[in-house]
Amino acid sequence: MIATTARPPSKLAASLRGLIGCCPNCGRGRLLRNYLKPVDRCSVCGEAFGHLRADDAPPWMTILIVGHIVIPALLAVEQAYEPPTWVHMAVWPLLSLLLTLALLPRCKGFILGLLWSTGAPGSERG
Repeated sequence: MIATTARPPSKLAASLRGLIGCCPNCGRGRLLRNYLKPVDRCSVCGEAFGHLRADDAPPWMTILIVGHIVIPALLAVEQAYEPPTWVHMAVWPLLSLLLTLALLPRCKGFILGLLWSTGAPGSERG
């Protein structure tokens, strides 16, 4: 059975639902079926998401966030403790990788929720 909502959620609500990986429409179904692959339709409300294309926005957003976390932390640690170079080479790339892997699907969900809430067609068909 396909559930319908009386009013579509706001852009903020849809984006935040996407951020946590839920359907931007109902907030109960999943938005991503694998690490980054969006579902074709919500399993709860039936809303279609297969046509939405986030393209380069999620990686861009991820790089922006990770860079704003890692670089100030690196500079603060260097000024406060002056660790050897091998510590920097061990800690910062690993932290960057972990943050990137954790944030990328959340950024994609955020962008898909925002695209859905604006009614963007997202289709690559001409």
